[in-house]
Amino acid sequence: MAEDNTVEIPRVKLGNQGLEVSKLGFGCMGLTGVYNSPVADEDGISIIKDAFSKGITFFDTSDVYGPHLNEVLIGKALKQLPREKIQLATKFGITGTVDPPAIAIKGTPERVWFSV
Repeated sequence: MAEDNTVEIPRVKLGNQGLEVSKLGFGCMGLTGVYNSPVADEDGISIIKDAFSKGITFFDTSDVYGPHLNEVLIGKALKQLPREKIQLATKFGITGTVDPPAIAIKGTPERVWFSV
């Protein structure tokens, strides 16, 4: 008899306005080569879609992952998924490192343009 290997990712409500996300989020930084070699777009999209199919609805990115390549990749994947069921977090304003591990932050309007 075959085993059922399905995993159900629990969900949690955030705040009091009804926002519900998967308890397990997916950090997308590794898809565009921040700490490793980048994956091909098709592979990254496939990974994101597979995570969603397993119940992950919360995805995290940043404009410095690439730079901007990570957010563009996630955008391509979201075109193939029900966007209203996905929560996306992005960080912006990171301009580089000052004295590792410290990072330089610039929260001016010009740094927000890509994240809106």
